[in-house]
Amino acid sequence: MATTLIRSRAMITGTRDRNSWNEIAEGAVLQEDGVVVELGTYDDLSRKHPSVPVVGSGREILLPGFVNGHHHVGLTPVQLGSPDMPLELWFVTRMVSRNLNLYLDTLYSAFEMIASGITTVQHIHGWAPGTLPTVQAGSQEVIRAYEDIGMRVSYCYAVRDQNRLVYEEDAAFVARLPEELQGPMRQWFSRFKLSLDDHMDLFANLRSTYADKERVKIQLAPANLHWCSDAALTKIAAASAAGDVPMHMHVLETALQKEYAWRRGGCTAVEYLDRFGMLGPRLTLGHGVWLNERDIDRVAETGTCICHNCSSNFRLRSGIAALNRFEAKGINVAIGLDEAGINDDRDMLQEMRMVLRAHRVPGMEDDVPTSAQVFRMATEDGAKTTGFGSRIGVLEVGKAADMVLIDWQQISYPYLDREIGLLDAVVQRAKTQGVRTVMCAGEVIYDQGKFTNVDRDAALRALHDDLQRTLSDDEVDRRKLSKALLPHVKAFYKNYVDPEKHEPFYRQSSRV
Repeated sequence: MATTLIRSRAMITGTRDRNSWNEIAEGAVLQEDGVVVELGTYDDLSRKHPSVPVVGSGREILLPGFVNGHHHVGLTPVQLGSPDMPLELWFVTRMVSRNLNLYLDTLYSAFEMIASGITTVQHIHGWAPGTLPTVQAGSQEVIRAYEDIGMRVSYCYAVRDQNRLVYEEDAAFVARLPEELQGPMRQWFSRFKLSLDDHMDLFANLRSTYADKERVKIQLAPANLHWCSDAALTKIAAASAAGDVPMHMHVLETALQKEYAWRRGGCTAVEYLDRFGMLGPRLTLGHGVWLNERDIDRVAETGTCICHNCSSNFRLRSGIAALNRFEAKGINVAIGLDEAGINDDRDMLQEMRMVLRAHRVPGMEDDVPTSAQVFRMATEDGAKTTGFGSRIGVLEVGKAADMVLIDWQQISYPYLDREIGLLDAVVQRAKTQGVRTVMCAGEVIYDQGKFTNVDRDAALRALHDDLQRTLSDDEVDRRKLSKALLPHVKAFYKNYVDPEKHEPFYRQSSRV
């Protein structure tokens, strides 16, 4: 790979604390073979390396590439016919999804992510029908899309071995359905062939296949407490410890999941996971909306990470995570766009502003998110929740050359007071139309609105054309089943939480 000098109007290499950052006016980065080898001003580095090709015009702000800490799919649920609903009902509507070309579908969201400055994604795949060879082939198609476009991917396939539709054993749920729905429901469950051993074999096979790939890491993903048996938690915890492999797990996304944990173990979900030795820096809790104060203390004590999915929590009525408490306790928190952001796309610049604004509680204390805090979440903190760890997320000598250049004029035109801090301006005003260049491992993968490795127009046209086909018989059957099931799932959850024993869902800490 060629050596390049990346030039800027100003660059931010990382944060010092929640109120300050490291900034170099007219800064530059020298990268060689995908690694940062020198930092300084452009004048100094260009004099030392006069023959090295230059990336950037000197009119942009240079930043570390962003990390999307929690991602699932390409086309959004809304695009595939599944509207926003409370999470437990939304699971049922997701049955209507089309049979997708996974390669093209993955490219679709990768285009959006890169265009907003994301260079690394935590892709949590799962719920794919078929046997181990079929699922593994699909996993490799997802990874191939990221490899072709040039992003980093920390990939994991979510383990689900129980309670696959509601918070109850599959057979018990089927038995409570009307007779005419029992057969179709059993048939739907039968599509998913992976045993627990198959899930573990899939992880081992993928980890071996991609062991030497610089931009691919394979993680573990116990999908959620209700989806994982004790046997699954035991095996995943052991595999994580044996190979020092990160885990990403949806936990306490909703109040109903909080109730499920109490029914299962007589304790909180965090306390239940602690029984299996899962808490610690290798584990990231996705969402964590319904953590209580004792949970938060234990997460902080063990160094467990959290991924905050702000837009998703709003869209699926899950609640507002206690981000201000997480920050006060020193918890490492990433930002994830989940299925889609608030505008039904994957825009990290916009999501940072969502996080910045959603937790501005009343009062005058300095306990609400700052620009530096949110930027750290989208870069360095997010990096720590992936298989790439401290190799990405900041611009330092020896770190990966993952960078984004954003046009300063887009941020500052027609006027911006010079007293506004550079990072404050970037976080609060940068838009995707201002993203000029994105580099991953020293390679330019997006430049002036064009993707350098994949023809975006051709890929989207192919995806569009593929989905113009008539619905298959199984797609039609799943749509009918989804509609028929919805009232029965609503009835299942209607009295799931006893209001005499638990406080209402909406009572959470005001210091969110």
